[in-house]
Amino acid sequence: MFRKLPADLTPTEESPGLRVKGATKYTRSQGDYVCGGCGAEDHANGNDDVKGLVDDYTNNHGPAHRNGGRQ
Repeated sequence: MFRKLPADLTPTEESPGLRVKGATKYTRSQGDYVCGGCGAEDHANGNDDVKGLVDDYTNNHGPAHRNGGRQ
């Protein structure tokens, strides 16, 4: 059985993580993150900026904190 997802998937301090929304014909791509390790947060619009946001989160926050990386 499938669980119904919440209407708003934007990361919060209570539910940290990364959210990326792809571009459509009428909107640009968007991304947000909240780090569960240090509490850092960021937002980006547009393909290049969202790619940079994902790279920053991956290298310096979420997975880095779980694997003993920078804190």
